[in-house]
Amino acid sequence: MSSQSSTRYLPIAKMDNPALSGSSGDVEADCNTVEASLPATCSSQQLMPPSSDTDSVGVQRPATGITRTQWFTVVVLCFVNLINYMDRFTIAGVLTDIQDDFKIGDDDGGLLQTAFVLSYMICAPLFGYLGDRYSRRWIMAIGVLLWSTTTLLGSFMGSYGGFITFRALVGIGEASYSTIAPTIISDLFVHDLRSKMLALFYFAIPVGSGFGYIVGSETARLANDWRWALRVTPILGIFAVVLILLTKEPVRGESEGSQNLEPTSYTEDIKDLVKNHSFMLSTAGFTCVAFVTGALAWWGPKFIYLGVKMQPGNEQLTLNDVSYKFGIIAMIAGLIGVPLGSVLAQRLRPRQESCDPYICAFGLLISAPMVYLSLVTPQTTTSFCFLFVFLAQVTLNLCWSIVADILLYVVVPTRRSTAEAFQILLSHALGDAGSPYFVGLLSEGIKRHLRTTTTQTSEFSLPIPSMSLTLEDSSNATATDLLTKAANLISDNAQALVSNASSLLQQNATDLLQTDRILDFNVEDSDSNNFRALQYSLFSTSFVEVLGAVFFFLTAIYIIKDKRRAMRATFGEPPSPAEE
Repeated sequence: MSSQSSTRYLPIAKMDNPALSGSSGDVEADCNTVEASLPATCSSQQLMPPSSDTDSVGVQRPATGITRTQWFTVVVLCFVNLINYMDRFTIAGVLTDIQDDFKIGDDDGGLLQTAFVLSYMICAPLFGYLGDRYSRRWIMAIGVLLWSTTTLLGSFMGSYGGFITFRALVGIGEASYSTIAPTIISDLFVHDLRSKMLALFYFAIPVGSGFGYIVGSETARLANDWRWALRVTPILGIFAVVLILLTKEPVRGESEGSQNLEPTSYTEDIKDLVKNHSFMLSTAGFTCVAFVTGALAWWGPKFIYLGVKMQPGNEQLTLNDVSYKFGIIAMIAGLIGVPLGSVLAQRLRPRQESCDPYICAFGLLISAPMVYLSLVTPQTTTSFCFLFVFLAQVTLNLCWSIVADILLYVVVPTRRSTAEAFQILLSHALGDAGSPYFVGLLSEGIKRHLRTTTTQTSEFSLPIPSMSLTLEDSSNATATDLLTKAANLISDNAQALVSNASSLLQQNATDLLQTDRILDFNVEDSDSNNFRALQYSLFSTSFVEVLGAVFFFLTAIYIIKDKRRAMRATFGEPPSPAEE
């Protein structure tokens, strides 16, 4: 009888899947379509028995609403993501104190973040592979425990080498969480509900970053030691490990109704992702977002501090004062920008199915001039500077949840952790892994140039007496005497010019040979030189945002085809000829 039953229900697996209709919109409408397509039957036999896995969320859900288990899982994931980014940007809030303590320049200051992101992106593919095949709950718990421990140990390091080593180890732990958490949300929800939960998850990024600035600067101020700023998130991290172990892991592909998918080889996964135009182009666009976010988040507080301090009456301003305000602005911008991007996507999808990449593209195009204006106003007006920072971050934050949603609906469930890891690798390798160091290195080079220019200008000043004054003193002399004195004056000035020029060339040659003198970071630069160097370096972020918009416009060309292709593959259906 079991064989007859299986034969009777076999055609149901071949029916048109409502998820392939194109829209990511109303879930209930899709469900009604499915019910209408089923033939009448008196059988009480279930088409798909509930999962017997006691470690997964049950397949049966209420027709409307979200179960308590789902809410608990989402809240835990959002909490961990919050403290994840708190830890990541705590150092930015006390960066000047760290530079003064270790006596390092802007390039080594930026290298702290680069070392973290390098280990983070290198380990991401490994955890992506493991996340598609083994228990995601245990992988996340071990990862969070690792980065909490290494953050705490790093705060006790007395040398720059030891500190940056532990900072790199933090990236290993964070990679395990970031590659896996979005895939769990994907397996719990589908369509607009998934978009809303991803928005809730990703809004923790700017909010957590803002908390990082605030907690870092205020803790350092209260304890009078920047090291205590790094000892707050490890305590929260231990609590997060316990919460992760209390969650229940869903079956891969559960939300789409495909729970029996088998993982393919890693080589096949990578080949499929590389051929996925929407995934690759949206990843390129997100790389530009990561570049800008990394550079502005790392150097933004210090740059604004240098500019505002140059205003009359702000000579006693401290970096903590600016970091605190910068953190509040980042949190508010995140609370508005991330949900706004998700809401816009949900509202526009019924009218324009390919709206997601367009929202990201226009967000970057609006953010680019806002970033430029925020870079040219700190010296003159603090209020407008922070206003432009707020607008730039709001429009930049439109991308976060939308890019994650694009990845999840153009990639099949068994490849999503690998896709997350692949996206992390590319976006961080070419984005925020290098942008803090790139900006710092460029800043040091510009400061060196400004230093040299100032020195050459002062050395080339010649003590040439005024000919008019000389002639005025000789007003009573004869014409012959005046000509004689003028000739002597010109001769003396010419000799002085040649002598000074020769000395300047010899000095420049000596400076080129003695590179240690040029690269001496102990040279005290003026506040004006420090500000101008960072300003010129950060101008690069506006150009990168425009490039990111171009990538998202290209994504819109392929998004619908790749989305339908992924949904057909999820249900074991062959792609249509147009999707080949």
